[in-house]
Amino acid sequence: MTKRVRAKHKIDRRLGENIWGRPKSPLNKRESRPGQHGERRMGKTSDYGQQLKAKQKLKGYYASITERQFRRIYDEAARLKGSTSEHIIGLLERRLDAVVYRAKFVPTVFAARQFVSHGHVKVNGRRVTIPSYRVRIGDTIELRDKARDMALVLEATKSAERDVPDYIEADHSKMVAKMTRVPALSDVPYPVQMEPNLVVEFYSR
Repeated sequence: MTKRVRAKHKIDRRLGENIWGRPKSPLNKRESRPGQHGERRMGKTSDYGQQLKAKQKLKGYYASITERQFRRIYDEAARLKGSTSEHIIGLLERRLDAVVYRAKFVPTVFAARQFVSHGHVKVNGRRVTIPSYRVRIGDTIELRDKARDMALVLEATKSAERDVPDYIEADHSKMVAKMTRVPALSDVPYPVQMEPNLVVEFYSR
C-alpha cells in the first residue's frame, strides 16, 4: 500500500465519512477516527469546527489539493458575480484531473492527478502535465496512444462503481472526453454531502 493510499484512507477516518464512496474505505469496517483515542466519543462541534471540516472534506475530495491552491480558487470564486459557493464547485470541477476522473479514465482522483502529471493526457491535441489546468467548455481531452491500453484505464472505463455525469461527454472507444457545461453543486455526483457555503463562511471570518 502506497503512502498516498494510506493518507487517503486516513482522511476518510479523520473526517468520519467515506468521501469518495469507495468500497475499500476503512469506514466500511470501522467508523472510528484514527489514532489511539479514536474510539472516544466526539463532543459537539463548534461552528468553526463545522466550517473547517467542510473545507477539509472538499479539499480532500480533490486529491488533497494544497491550501494555497484552494484559497486561490476561493478568492477567484468570490470575485465572480453570483453564488460564491457554486463558483467554487464549478472551478474545482474544471480542473483537468477532475475532468479525467469524471470521464472514468482512471479509478480515483488521486490516480487522475498522477496520470496527468506523467503526461498521459492531451488537451486540444497538446500534452498537458498540470493537474490544476483549467478546462474550458468544449475543450477536447484525450489520452495519449500509449496510455489507452493501460490496465488502470481499461479497468476504470469498465467499472460499474460510478457513472459519467451528464456535464461530461466521454467516448471510451476513442478515449476522448469534453466538458459540455460548468456544473452546479446539485449536478456533481458527490458520494457525501458537500457544503461549500460553510467553506465561504470559513474564509469570510
